[in-house]
Formats: sequence, structure tokens, C-alpha cells
Amino acid sequence: MTKKRRLARVFAQDGKSLTLALDGSYFSSKIEGIDKVIPLIPTFVKHGLDAVLCTYGMVKRYPDAFQDVGMMLRADMSTNVFDASVPDTTTVLSVKEALRLSADGVIVMTFPGAHNEKHTHQAVRELASQADEWNVPLIVESLPYGYAVTTESSNHAPILATAANMAVELGADVVKTRYSGEPDDLLIAQYAKVPVLALGGPKTDDVKAYLSFVNHCLANGAKGVAVGRNIVQNKSPVAMVAALNALIHKGDSVESAYQLYQTMCLETM
Repeated sequence: MTKKRRLARVFAQDGKSLTLALDGSYFSSKIEGIDKVIPLIPTFVKHGLDAVLCTYGMVKRYPDAFQDVGMMLRADMSTNVFDASVPDTTTVLSVKEALRLSADGVIVMTFPGAHNEKHTHQAVRELASQADEWNVPLIVESLPYGYAVTTESSNHAPILATAANMAVELGADVVKTRYSGEPDDLLIAQYAKVPVLALGGPKTDDVKAYLSFVNHCLANGAKGVAVGRNIVQNKSPVAMVAALNALIHKGDSVESAYQLYQTMCLETM
């Protein structure tokens, strides 16, 4: 199978993707709500979900949940899940192992400008070589200066754009990175020249503001978003997926998507 065919399970026919990020437990303490939403994945798919970022253990525990959704397996994890800064990462999955679980792609991090930049770049190159050998799409999550936003520059559009370009130079087929909310965010997609998935960002209870942020990402070149806590920990995860689908795939306005969210929340009360 070619990379193009595998990517067609991650990105819809319009070239965009609504992705659910469930791989956060590789980088921090277990995220509340993950086990509750995994059985809902088939329902999410009916409401527009395209793909899932997940871990080796999840696929082994819940094989049926991932049958009809694009599946990208996380290939690296933090060396200390109790340190929220993610001091370093280590590769825990090969592309061949991912294929045994029927993955449609693998995802790995790199940290341009960080103290461990050399190590993370080497990990990406090794996985890129494996991915090319097996025709498996490689998603590189490129975060300048480290996992967390520790300085103003680490969330600055030109810096993020440079990090996106670095990921592509290392072999990424898809880039995942932050969007800053700045007008210059368009630089990120321009520098990458491959599909870009925006990080879902920290949890917020202001759903309308969050939808506005996603709309900003789409307007500035992102081909979709990879959302974790803002789906998993939402009071109505299905409604949130439907609202994001309205923005990403239907091209609805923020106001229209938010009204859909509110209506679906009321229906489930």
C-alpha cells in the first residue's frame, strides 16, 4: 500500500482532517476521560472524525474501537512522565511494529533548539527511513525549544514555521505543531509545504473561543487539528466533534458550529 492510500484514511477527500489525540499519556500523568471516550470513537466517526493518535497499548486493549478510523501510532514517549516539561524522549515503537497493528501512520516528536535537539532529530531520521521503506506516512510533531511553551519565542509564528520546515527536511509527510494565534501563522503552512495539523491546545471551558481558535488555524493554512482534552474532557464529546466537523469539513462559521454544539448538548441532557 502506498503512503497516499494510507493518508486517505487520515485526511478526508477534501484534504482536511479532524483528528482525536489520545496519546497524551505518553508525556504526562494519565488524562482523565480517555478510557470513557475510546468506546465512543465509532460514534465520533459518524459525526465527522477522521483519525486518531493513539498508543500501542490502546490498540491492543480496544481493537474494535479503531476499525473504521484512521489510526496513527505514537512511536516515542517521555523519559519522565512525571515531569510536564518532557525532559527527553525515547523511541518505543518501530514502523514494522506499527504495521502489525494495522496503523495508517506513525508520529514522533522533535524539538528544534532544545538541549536534546540532536537526539530527537536522529530519532526522526531513523523513523523516516523506516517509514519510507514500508510506505507508511510519518507525522512529525515539531515543537521549538521543547514540549512546553517556556519562552515567548517558542510560541512565535516565525519560529514555529522554522520548526515546521525542519520537520519536513527530516522526512515528515505531515507536520503537527502549535499555532500561536498571531497573524503570521500562515508562515507555518508556507514553510512546511506538506499538510499541517494544528495542536489542539490546552483545555478550555470556553467552547466558542476554542472554535474561533480552530477557525484561525484553518484560515492560516492548517489542514485540520489534533484535539485531545478539548474533546475528551468536554461535557459532550460527541457534540464537540460535530462542531469541529462543521468548521473543518463543512466550512461553517464559528457561530453556526457553536449553535450546533449547544443544540446537541441540550439534546443529550
